[in-house]
Amino acid sequence: MRLTIKNGLLLMSVLAIGAGCGKGEKATTQVVAKVNSEEISVHQINAVLSNVNDIGAESSAKVKRDILEKLIEQKLAVQQAMDKHLDRTPNVMQSIEAAKAGILARAYQEQVASSLSRSTTGEARKFYDEHPELFSQRRIYNLQEIALAIDDKALAEVRQQVAQGKSLQEIAGSLKQKNVRFETNASVRAAEQLPFELLPKYHSMKDGQTQVIETPPAIIVANLISSQSQPVDETTAIPQIRNYLDGQRAEAAVAREIKQLRAQAKIEYLGEFAAGSK
Repeated sequence: MRLTIKNGLLLMSVLAIGAGCGKGEKATTQVVAKVNSEEISVHQINAVLSNVNDIGAESSAKVKRDILEKLIEQKLAVQQAMDKHLDRTPNVMQSIEAAKAGILARAYQEQVASSLSRSTTGEARKFYDEHPELFSQRRIYNLQEIALAIDDKALAEVRQQVAQGKSLQEIAGSLKQKNVRFETNASVRAAEQLPFELLPKYHSMKDGQTQVIETPPAIIVANLISSQSQPVDETTAIPQIRNYLDGQRAEAAVAREIKQLRAQAKIEYLGEFAAGSK
């Protein structure tokens, strides 16, 4: 699938990456522009470009030019901010520290993840076989839903109404009469766009069926208007599954590391978060 590059997304990439390229790179980079004597390198462009997916050869030159123009605009804004000493204002200083903390935390998490071995093709095939609802039996779901806060009385009532064959409109009308707050939603979603833990319940539904799904802290009354079979073959799915498994493995490893660090650290809650405070 070819992705259209939006100016907003491009600007976000420039801001995120361009800010991290400092003067120390000048000696080893190829300069592509100067803004009031400050240089912009081809490596800064390539850093932003690496975050833009699926660029055809025919559009590569234009994308690079767009990135360069955004970097120039960013450089001009930074120069003005420095001239006005905005980097010394409390809000900006706090934002810089927060950004620095986020970058360092991500760097540590990436280091933890990089030490892990990749998932195997065998593991991916096993995941494929265990989740037919995502792959070999994948469907597109045309759904109408009512969502309300979980409540034993409300749950019993909507279960009874579904068992009696009431329509979603009738159930919504009954809830409204009882002053029960709820939201309605109509959507067309592929299997992978549904909550992973709830997908087996949606997968078990037949076209035209209504089902009550509990997902604390909410109750969902779902009506499957229709569905369309769109399976994904194993060859196509394996690389995607491996990436997913790698991400899950990395997330678990980082969680273990943070849990261990918390156990070893001296953490003291103060002020409104102190023990016993309300």
